[in-house]
Amino acid sequence: MSQRTNALANSLEGGARALANFASTLTEEQWQARLPKDGRKVGVIVHHVATVYPLEIQFAQSVIDSNPASITGADVNEMNAGHAKENDAVTKEETLKLLADNSAAAAAAIRSFADEDLDRVASVPLYGNAALTCQFVLEDHAVRHSYHHLARIRAALTS
Repeated sequence: MSQRTNALANSLEGGARALANFASTLTEEQWQARLPKDGRKVGVIVHHVATVYPLEIQFAQSVIDSNPASITGADVNEMNAGHAKENDAVTKEETLKLLADNSAAAAAAIRSFADEDLDRVASVPLYGNAALTCQFVLEDHAVRHSYHHLARIRAALTS
């Protein structure tokens, strides 16, 4: 484990912890509330964050392997819509457990990367085939994801 990978993993864990701490305080009514414009329930979004950690790590690994996933924004939207439909009745308890388990596994995976892995570059279809580093992909997906959704959930519930 390097200082860089540990810092990335620590940031991921901090975001997941902040999301879990906030989500654990939500009432059932807040858990079931739908986010404006997004339309998904708060609980579904928290579950979504927990669910995609393994996919986000695979995405970063695909950059390391110089074979980035050929996914598009439309694919991501379709996956998110399918997840929302399949997990409409997700409970807080199961979601918080999944968030804890998958964020811990994602952090461990990040810590297993070498600095050379973080510096690997590949053309990434999701970003218009821009040449991106593995570190960027980790930061923009697995590390940022919980912070991004936590801010949106907080804003929606406090407005």
